[in-house]
Amino acid sequence: MLQRAGEKVTVFERGPIGAAWTTRYDRLHLHTVRWLSCLPGHRMPRAYGKWPSRDSVLEYLRDYAVRNAIDVRTNVEVTRLDRHGEGWALTTAGDGPVVADRVVIASGHSNVPFMPDWPGRFPGEIVHSAEYRNSAPYIGRRVLVVGAGNSGAEIAVDLVEGGAAEVLLAVRSAPHIVRRDTLGFPSQVLGIATGHLPARVVDPIARNLRRLSLPDLTPYGLPAPAQPYTDFLRRRVIPILEIGVVDAVRSGRVRVVGALERFDDGRAVLAGDVHVKVDAVIAATGYRTGLEPLVGHLGVLHERGEPLVHGAEEHPQAPGLHFVGYRVTLGGTFRFAGIQAKQLASAVSLP
Repeated sequence: MLQRAGEKVTVFERGPIGAAWTTRYDRLHLHTVRWLSCLPGHRMPRAYGKWPSRDSVLEYLRDYAVRNAIDVRTNVEVTRLDRHGEGWALTTAGDGPVVADRVVIASGHSNVPFMPDWPGRFPGEIVHSAEYRNSAPYIGRRVLVVGAGNSGAEIAVDLVEGGAAEVLLAVRSAPHIVRRDTLGFPSQVLGIATGHLPARVVDPIARNLRRLSLPDLTPYGLPAPAQPYTDFLRRRVIPILEIGVVDAVRSGRVRVVGALERFDDGRAVLAGDVHVKVDAVIAATGYRTGLEPLVGHLGVLHERGEPLVHGAEEHPQAPGLHFVGYRVTLGGTFRFAGIQAKQLASAVSLP
């Protein structure tokens, strides 16, 4: 979008194009529908299906760069930004400083895996979901999946289908669960439509949709939240898109348990001092932006390490610095990043 507005643009990517997508688990598909997940300037091919796979997204990003003749400098990591006159100086790993008039940071909201520091010692395997690829290493093993977001729910189902002996899903806060689509109608569309409505209007809509579209999971440890949209606005955690976890929980193939609190004598200790013996722990505990080393000294981040400004906005202390793709919405990250890109290009091109 900046190139179309007449700007000279260089993209620094710390790995190959789409590197983050090469490290996601094998069965991952977008939870946003294909036609609402395209970036400006190139639509996703119909051959990708309704819900594009991880590998399709990777192919799309690489093709996007080629089709739009974007100057991408791969394997160049930017480690720090500092003010340089009216512009910016970028410190890059191994290649020295680079000077730019304007900088857009788009390294992703889910950038650095977050691993809680649970007390105690566990002799088994502990990995973050970022390291999980498929169920093959866990055949015949008892696995505790920590975290009931989309990754945790999907990995739990993958483990069950792949032959794990037992799968426990540790839940701290009961998640909101929605169908990915109902009668061919994607839930993402509803997320877009309700994006500008107040929580007092959206909460009862969300409660009723769950009641009508999904069975009551309260007896299984997954009660429906009373204020699902209010919870989203507070925590900015995307609801679980149902692609199998409901049936897995109801059938007992995935057993919901309390939050993991510590390890003791080689066992996992859950809320209520419940001790369970497992062979492996997969921490689906989310990600952080990891922006602190890059711009933490500039006063442009809040206490959770996320930007204070987004898209075309500029912080008073950092004119010419922008953040794209960091606002979590129910309308989809790809879609909203494209909207922000268009807004930024329009703002930059104004006389």
